[in-house]
Amino acid sequence: MEKALEILDARDRIMVSSDFVKLEVLSKAIYHRQQEEIQFYQGFFASCSVWAEDLTLIVQLAQDIASQYGLGALDALHVGSAISVSADELITTEKLSKPIHRVREVQVISIAE
Repeated sequence: MEKALEILDARDRIMVSSDFVKLEVLSKAIYHRQQEEIQFYQGFFASCSVWAEDLTLIVQLAQDIASQYGLGALDALHVGSAISVSADELITTEKLSKPIHRVREVQVISIAE
């Protein structure tokens, strides 16, 4: 959690996200009625100044990335989203052993504990 807060508190960062991230994390928190987590995610999404929205481009990038690196669909969509908005980094909770860390088109940083 410390790594995540350190990243979120960095003043020189521009936060970027996608509806895929929102679907993955916020929906589950809402279902489980985890109010603190819901508020955290809502605050994060409100702080995002860039949203990956070009669905056609994102899906094409995701297909290419998934085929090249063996990623699952959602991770490929996350990577495709990051690339589509020229993000410098993709922050993930995926462990270093996961295929997303093979990607070279964007720097993938894990905050897994």
